[in-house]
Amino acid sequence: MIVSIGLLKFHPRSADAISMEDPPDLELMANRFNRLVKELLEGEVRRTSFQPWEVHLLLDLQDCRLTRSRRDEALRRYQRVVQKQLERGELPPVKFADFLGRRKRGPELVPPPSVPGQDPASLNP
Repeated sequence: MIVSIGLLKFHPRSADAISMEDPPDLELMANRFNRLVKELLEGEVRRTSFQPWEVHLLLDLQDCRLTRSRRDEALRRYQRVVQKQLERGELPPVKFADFLGRRKRGPELVPPPSVPGQDPASLNP
C-alpha cells in the first residue's frame, strides 16, 4: 500500500526493510574488472579503494603463487572467461583459483568401454 501526501508518495515499510543495495551494474563491474586486470598485468595497482569482489580476486591471485609470466598468461585467459560470463549476466564470476583448477584438470577423460577378451592380460600370450 502506498500512502500519498500531495506529490509525495510513501511506502509504509520501514527503511530497514528496504534493501539499499541495487542490483550490480554489469557494465560497471566489467569496466572495473578489466581495469584491475590491466593494472595487474602492468605490475602496478594504482587504486586505494576496492570493491569486495576485487579484494577476493587479489587474495585469490596471491594464494595461487604463480610465477609472473604464468600469472599474466592465466590472467589474460581468465579475463576472457569472466568477460563472457558478464556478457551473459552470470554472477558471480568464477573464482581465479577455480578457473586454474579447471584448466589444470582439463576435460574429464572417460576411459573407453572395455571390450571382452581384449584386456591387457589377454594380449600377452
